[in-house]
Amino acid sequence: MADHYQNNVYHQGGGDSYGSYGEGGGPDGYGYQADYPPQEEDAASDVTEGHDDEDQMYEGEYQGIPHPDEVKAAQRAARAKSREGGSAASELEELSEQYEDIMQDCGHGKFQWMLFMVLGLALMADGVECYVVAFALPSAEKDLCLSNAEKGMLGLVVFLSMMVGAFLWGGLADKTGRRRCLILALGINCIFAFLSSFAGGYGFFLFFRLLSGIGIGGTVPIVYSYFSEFLQTDKRGEHLSWLCMFWMFGGIYASFTAWGIIPRYGWGFSMGTELQFHSWRVFVIIAALPAVTSLVGLTFMPESPRFLLEHAKHDEAWMILKQVHDTNWRAKGKPEKVFTVTHIKAPKMAEDELIEIQSGTGTPVQRWAVRSLTLCKLVRPKHKLVQIGLLRFATLFMAIIWFCMAFSYYGLSVWFPDMIKHLQYEEYETKVKTFHRERVVDVRFDFPLKNQIHREGEYKRDTFIGIEMKSVTFKDSLFDNCTFEDIRSTNTVFENCTILSTVFYNTDLWEEKFIDCRMENTTFEHNKHGCHLDSVEENDVLIYLVSFLGSLAVLPGNIISALFVEKIGRVKIIGGSMLISAGCSFFLFLSFSQSAIIALQCMFCAVSAAAWNGIEVVTVELYPTSKRATAFGVLNALCKLAAILGSSIFASFVGITKAIPILLSFAALVCGGLVALKLPDTRQKILQ
Repeated sequence: MADHYQNNVYHQGGGDSYGSYGEGGGPDGYGYQADYPPQEEDAASDVTEGHDDEDQMYEGEYQGIPHPDEVKAAQRAARAKSREGGSAASELEELSEQYEDIMQDCGHGKFQWMLFMVLGLALMADGVECYVVAFALPSAEKDLCLSNAEKGMLGLVVFLSMMVGAFLWGGLADKTGRRRCLILALGINCIFAFLSSFAGGYGFFLFFRLLSGIGIGGTVPIVYSYFSEFLQTDKRGEHLSWLCMFWMFGGIYASFTAWGIIPRYGWGFSMGTELQFHSWRVFVIIAALPAVTSLVGLTFMPESPRFLLEHAKHDEAWMILKQVHDTNWRAKGKPEKVFTVTHIKAPKMAEDELIEIQSGTGTPVQRWAVRSLTLCKLVRPKHKLVQIGLLRFATLFMAIIWFCMAFSYYGLSVWFPDMIKHLQYEEYETKVKTFHRERVVDVRFDFPLKNQIHREGEYKRDTFIGIEMKSVTFKDSLFDNCTFEDIRSTNTVFENCTILSTVFYNTDLWEEKFIDCRMENTTFEHNKHGCHLDSVEENDVLIYLVSFLGSLAVLPGNIISALFVEKIGRVKIIGGSMLISAGCSFFLFLSFSQSAIIALQCMFCAVSAAAWNGIEVVTVELYPTSKRATAFGVLNALCKLAAILGSSIFASFVGITKAIPILLSFAALVCGGLVALKLPDTRQKILQ
């Protein structure tokens, strides 16, 4: 380390709770210098570059626009004056102000944009996770022989596991580091998402998706906390809002890939006779690509220096800040600009450090258990600190806003496609064809039978070969000496029928399809066992189309919130967007067609996006570094709980009444919007 810090001396006073990194430092304890220090012999200088910055005219001088350096100097002077005029600032406040000054000197450039892409892909993976099971389920339910109860459990386990993951990883990120926890969380997600695509039964698929969700559940609280600590105050709201767009990209990516892969039966392949690797399994693997890409990118990214300073890791923090500074200014064509920070306020090592035991003590399992238990004890109190203390009212308000927004958003996200399906089903039922007492003899059926009811029919020596039977019901009918061969059926039943001397060869008509039927001399040869993919339901692209349009509609809301979050303010963005969303949901009373519901869904998603962006930005800015990820994790876990309740309640009223879901969403959004107006304005707040 001596080679790197020839002019810097690290010392830590015994009585002071803060250490000094380097020499120097002005009267206020900061190590900024008015001019750059003498450069080394091999460093670039103004003379070698052939120009003098001071001789150049600032292009905005004649327009009366202050130079950016003057603005920064004025901000620092104002903060110093406020400290002199008021009570002495706490040590953490001094650290926060100095860190803000350092980030302003580092600038916003290439480094932040690289981190933006890497963390954006992690956020995109979270968006994909919310759709994977829903998109794969129509095909997977046939392949895995799922009952309705099992399908419901799969839908529930997605949000339940993400809720656990958000709560767990948020606390760990505040104790062990943002980058480390994000790598572990994405790694767990990638491994178990890959294994779930090979699951041959319901139990393994449920277990793997549970662990995959626990992993990806930590991305949202970590990503926003991580990225915010590399941003200066005037850039924070805008660029955190741009980052939110990646969640929308996740929905678009999931919808588009599912639309392109799952209906294409040829994408699948066989692995022996036991496992048929159908197209939905391919989709599950493809859906994990954003997480894999982000995981690779994170290996080249550093830890948050703000987190490192909080844990008194001064050397690492200084080197990372220098890396950020040099990367940005080189990309801007100014490699001669020197990182001038020689002194950083940072606290001593916390007293509650992890307990390490020697490698020769106990077994590896015992050492791991001691470390894990110690870590749990250290993380647990942070959740209590979020609930009590100076921010308890703000935390209560944020909890109400998160819950109300998630309850209505995820509830309507499930209700929209289910309602459209219900309208399609009602329209389909109006076109049903009924045949009464028909007599068919020696006829070959080689055309599909769809949406038909046959009552008291008589079929003799008829042949049904290579056809599809969808929504067909035979009631009180006679089948005598008939042949059914290579039949694919959907919602097809035989009720109270008499079946004599009939052969069923290579069909999926099993016992459940024959209700109160009498059979004599009837044989079933090479009958298809288990559950099989239904090509008709696979090609029903409604669920993909609706989700795709809903995700795409988020784009204008993201853009508007990113452009105006600093001008209008976070509080007005949240409150206004939630109240407008409430109005959109109320207009659902006037929707009587599929196109009207889709249009209102797109409008609702667009306005809701602005509210979500504001909520996430405020959550980051309200809490100090030591509790930021923990608080975000708790609130995000509450969001997933609200999603479970909202989707379950709203789905239960499909086909019964639409008044209750609309009124519930309207009431939740109005409540959340009004509470949001009570939040403090965090626009100019330095990240604590």
